[in-house]
Amino acid sequence: MYDTAALHRAYQDVIAAAEETAGAEPVAVPPGEWDAEQVLAHVGLVTAGTLAAVAAVAAGSPATFDNRISQDGWTIGRVIDRTGGGPQLRGRVAAQGEALGALAASLGAEELDTALPTLLLSHGRPVFEGPLTLRDLLDGLAATELPGHAAQLRAAVAS
Repeated sequence: MYDTAALHRAYQDVIAAAEETAGAEPVAVPPGEWDAEQVLAHVGLVTAGTLAAVAAVAAGSPATFDNRISQDGWTIGRVIDRTGGGPQLRGRVAAQGEALGALAASLGAEELDTALPTLLLSHGRPVFEGPLTLRDLLDGLAATELPGHAAQLRAAVAS
């Protein structure tokens, strides 16, 4: 079974950061960077992709993880539009985080050690390409991806 405590804390921090910055005066976003809603939509897309990979492994199906769609500007905008942004977007990401934690907690060691063909991009550039265990994908989300976006959300508004 996967210990979801760190993952749970990381999602709580992202949601807390989004709530802290809701309604605050945004800072000018440098070209190529995202505003707070875009960051949160990106987190939702990463979470949806991770949920898909976890569900596939749990179902005994082939699984991969590729974060390219989570960085696509049009797709990010579509998520914001379809959720209505703001509280609805925060609610979606919180629900996705809970679902991911619940599903991940049900996995056994063999499932968590399943190697997934993985492609990770940052700012359109590959940062990792190769096999990554599902456990490492979840741990990376909790330890690096989500904390980085919580900090990004807090930096996206004037203090």
